[in-house]
Amino acid sequence: MTNLEMLREKIKNQNLSMYEVAKEIDLSREGFYKKLNGETEFKASEIVKLSEFLKLTNKERDYIFLN
Repeated sequence: MTNLEMLREKIKNQNLSMYEVAKEIDLSREGFYKKLNGETEFKASEIVKLSEFLKLTNKERDYIFLN
């Protein structure tokens, strides 16, 4: 599983829509999809918000965003 696949799985497992997650981190749905598809990178502030919103462990956060 790639790092971005793990992020998608975490979102799916919490029954959240991509729109809900994008809104939570102040991105458009399109902007969020670009980041999920690896076209653009997540900013540090977005990583912090996502980690809190999705309740990621430090290990999960590091695997998803720092690999």
